[in-house]
Amino acid sequence: MGDHLKKILESWGYSTVDFFPKLILAIAVLTFFVILGKLVKKICLGIYSRSKLAAIHPDFAKVIAAIVYFFFLLSGVFLALEIMGLEKVLTKLLASAGVLGIIAGFAFQDIASNAFAGFLLKTRHPFKIGDWIQFNNEYGKVTGITLLSTSMDNILGQQVFIPNQLIYSDPLTNFSVYGKRRVVLKSAVSGKSDLEEVKAVAIDEIKKSGISLSDEPVDFYYTDMGDSSFNFELFFWIKFDNESEFYQARSAAIMNIKKRFATENISIASPLTT
Repeated sequence: MGDHLKKILESWGYSTVDFFPKLILAIAVLTFFVILGKLVKKICLGIYSRSKLAAIHPDFAKVIAAIVYFFFLLSGVFLALEIMGLEKVLTKLLASAGVLGIIAGFAFQDIASNAFAGFLLKTRHPFKIGDWIQFNNEYGKVTGITLLSTSMDNILGQQVFIPNQLIYSDPLTNFSVYGKRRVVLKSAVSGKSDLEEVKAVAIDEIKKSGISLSDEPVDFYYTDMGDSSFNFELFFWIKFDNESEFYQARSAAIMNIKKRFATENISIASPLTT
């Protein structure tokens, strides 16, 4: 019993003496790769910060630097395990990494798509912070553009976050790009009205009220007719910086035309529906 125990202790002693230098070397190699990864990461950030893209894509450098650092760290871990003779553990890690890679591929597919779309959005600049945009059923003012999503405040005062891949793949309307916006009024007049007079009065009222831009036309079109009424649409342009200007202009136009029609004895009717 004593001899057997002595052999076990001697075996452990030899194993410890043989393993300890490998452990020291593995720790040194891993430390070297960690330091090297941080150094390369710092160099990447420094180079990118001096480029013209830094102002356009401030978050992109952090993503690339993190990937580079992770590559060096992972390389150091694998090499340290190889030095210590833990090939089986390394094999299992690689196998697990393959499975995790497949899972991560599905999990991060949308993240990668959003990041790439965000990169394209910041490159092409279809809108900027402060612009009023409409995307699907959402309309509001852009408050932030990141690598993954775009945020906006809608007219109800709610903050909306939209994934960039959706914005880049679907139609989007930017109401601020020209600094002006077209207002459309729809109404109808009595079937007994003089249509030429109605058109002239409506256009004259919009022009002289100062609501519309003087260098843009005011357009008036009849769109439908019936036994008792005629539908029309009135178009005019206004200066546009924010949504309140649009609502104020439309409200003022409605009140002014209602008052002018009353002065000219023009009867407003219920619009025809088809």
